[in-house]
Amino acid sequence: MSEATQKTDRRRFTRIAFDAKTELNLAGQSWPVELADISFKGVLIARPSDFEPETGQEYIVNVQLLEDELRICLPVTLVRVDDELLGFRCNSIDIDSMCHLRRLVELNLGSVELLDRELEHLVNAD
Repeated sequence: MSEATQKTDRRRFTRIAFDAKTELNLAGQSWPVELADISFKGVLIARPSDFEPETGQEYIVNVQLLEDELRICLPVTLVRVDDELLGFRCNSIDIDSMCHLRRLVELNLGSVELLDRELEHLVNAD
């Protein structure tokens, strides 16, 4: 089995490509960033040019949805760094953000069964 196939088999959460105004925050600093994808377990963003990443550091990612009052706020930990992308693992999520993210995933999956499976993996995650 190839490495790509193994990674796909291990992935339990669908990554949703989504274009939205997104901001990365740390201790009073903020960086506007380009959101590459989002899932129940984290986000992948384009690396800002003026950003010095520190793996293991905790950040807040805010994803602005269609209306000003609708946003997804994710406390995250930086787990992956490369030249162009930063990968963050979601630590927790408030109920409003979870409802918005759930709806976003549901609309993109197009299947209640797939959504239920992902939510089950989220609840039973190690």
